[in-house]
Amino acid sequence: MPKNLTTESGAPIADNQNSASAGEYGPLLIQDQQLIEKLARFNRERIPERVVHARGSGAYGYFEVTDEVSSYTHADFLSEVGKRTEVFLRFSTVAGNLGASDAVRDPRGFALKFYTAEGNYDLVGNNTPVFFIKDPLKFPDFIHSQKRDPYTGIQEADNVWDFWAHSPASTHQITWLFGDRGIPASYRHMNGYGSHTYQWVNESGEAFWVKYHFKTNQGVRSLDGAQAAEVVGADADSHQRDLHQAIERGVFPSWTLYVQLMPVAEAADYRFNPFDLTKVWPHADYPLVKVGRLVLNKNPENVFAEVEQAAFSPNNFVPGIGPSPDKMLQGRLFAYADAQRYRLGVNHTLLAVNAPKATEANNYGRDGFAAVNKSGRGKNYEPNSYDGPAQTDKALAAPVALNGHTGTYTTPAHTKDDDFFQAGELYRLMSEGEKSRLIDNLAGFLSQVSREDVIEKNLAHFHAADEEYGSRLEAAVAKLRAGDEG
Repeated sequence: MPKNLTTESGAPIADNQNSASAGEYGPLLIQDQQLIEKLARFNRERIPERVVHARGSGAYGYFEVTDEVSSYTHADFLSEVGKRTEVFLRFSTVAGNLGASDAVRDPRGFALKFYTAEGNYDLVGNNTPVFFIKDPLKFPDFIHSQKRDPYTGIQEADNVWDFWAHSPASTHQITWLFGDRGIPASYRHMNGYGSHTYQWVNESGEAFWVKYHFKTNQGVRSLDGAQAAEVVGADADSHQRDLHQAIERGVFPSWTLYVQLMPVAEAADYRFNPFDLTKVWPHADYPLVKVGRLVLNKNPENVFAEVEQAAFSPNNFVPGIGPSPDKMLQGRLFAYADAQRYRLGVNHTLLAVNAPKATEANNYGRDGFAAVNKSGRGKNYEPNSYDGPAQTDKALAAPVALNGHTGTYTTPAHTKDDDFFQAGELYRLMSEGEKSRLIDNLAGFLSQVSREDVIEKNLAHFHAADEEYGSRLEAAVAKLRAGDEG
């Protein structure tokens, strides 16, 4: 027997097919509670979509430690080989809105929530190890340049390339994005990166700077422009469908986690700023250290409740892991949590997907939108004399030494801190086929720009990265523009 249908207050509903009216053909009645309640709730079902990473998919799974790393961090969930921790992973595209297509040329978000016994740990990264900018002050400008133009209502090549023309540090990420890995074939067939530099600290108080690398065990597979266009035309939800169906079939996607570790003392004299998000650490300097395995084995029961309302903040650390002086990370420590407070309300951490699972949250947060006061009559201040939650002496991370004067700084502090050399190194690592496809992808987009000076500024960046790179792109753009004019 099915349960009785009720109103939200629990009263039984006798007719859910017909509205109450004044006579058979008369106007409807405002006293019809079910009609008013359904329409009012329907009007309020949507919440503000994410400003970035709006289009997303997610799944639950676990992380299992496979290699000993306790000498580097005292984080409990990494403390011993074989230890498993429940996780939730949300994939996303960056620039598109909630209804955008999956198979587009765009970075992919890789946001991972570990439900550890010491609280939730959020690792918010992408499928690229670098990003377009290195200072959060420019983040709103960057996103505005990538989003829909206020006049035309579509993404404009003029805006995208004009921002990049004034942001030479973007050259490395642009080379990644327009290369062969720019359009993953699915979320299962791409790597994930923490991208930022973080801090690990062990039981002895010894600290390391760390970068995360999640290598897909399915193998990296990508689409070229023509393949992507075909996929988008056939199925805008291709990546969502692939992830959901794979897990339903029992084909559980997995990734192997590796980290790069830099002793804290080495950062000051490294040849470039190791906290610069537009650069990678060469593996020859800091080899990959294997940590464990990430497996996704359970689909959400409700996409809105668990994927759309999933909230991640890189400020959610656990003991043994902390932040670094990475400027972009420092900005995100505030911005991500603040965005979720706007989208979901100040009590969003009480939602099931965001709440701790292996422990419980005990604090003095009360009231606010959608408050569920589980503390009852408990005091809402600290310290108090009524056995309320009290602070511990367990620090999250190690202290970081600081020096210098307050101010804004643009002068590089390291010997090899220009914006182009790693983009050139990446280009020179490519095969001839990879280089040709990269040039074709870039030229097809850059040639759409209407201003010659913007094109010239961007070409100068690629020339600075590698002379062959710049020359080939310049020739390809000129050829395309000549054809358009002809």
